[in-house]
Amino acid sequence: MIRSLAFFLFIPLLLPVNYVFGDDVNLLPMPSIGDDGLHEQPWFHESFLDLSEDLKDAQDEGKRLVIFWEQRGCPYCSRTHEVNLRIPTVANYIKKNFVVLQLNLWGDREVTDFDGEVLTEKNLANKYSVLFTPTLQFFPKNLKKVNNRSGAEAEVVRIPGYFKPFHFYFLFHYAFDNGYDNQPSFQRWLSSIGNELEEQGIHVELWGDELPKNLPKKYM
Repeated sequence: MIRSLAFFLFIPLLLPVNYVFGDDVNLLPMPSIGDDGLHEQPWFHESFLDLSEDLKDAQDEGKRLVIFWEQRGCPYCSRTHEVNLRIPTVANYIKKNFVVLQLNLWGDREVTDFDGEVLTEKNLANKYSVLFTPTLQFFPKNLKKVNNRSGAEAEVVRIPGYFKPFHFYFLFHYAFDNGYDNQPSFQRWLSSIGNELEEQGIHVELWGDELPKNLPKKYM
């Protein structure tokens, strides 16, 4: 079942990408940009572009598979890489728990869908109705749950658009911990997390470019 969220956030680029609220100075280095115009992360999955194999690789490592759909010149893709993925806590959690496959919205590489159909990246994006970048697609924890369906039918969470670090970070918790099973609305699920943190005296800056300080260990 597709759980697509309609409240994606296109945040105006009001601040330079090297600006971070607070005193977090331990940011990761700026990523490089490849010949295809997409940002590069050394920990992104090196794939033969067979989605069933990629999910099996994730399953064998106790991780989940997520696709990052991006395109050349996308300012919100840049923001994702140059702000969100430079925060060590964010990058480390994703590396620990996810296999990340980066696909190009207009790319010509051939990808084998879960249902066996072989399509170029741009045709797969069209098949999946991916219209914006970045778009993140999260998939079930094993192939049995995919059951030979297409990725669009098998996905468990889809996020089109840019999320600020707090939303972005907890989105991965929501997907990894199957939060969608009990609460299909990520917004409501995230509100409960925010309320929990505030009750513990941990201030949540929803629109800041850093995570709250002193997050409980269960969220690290």
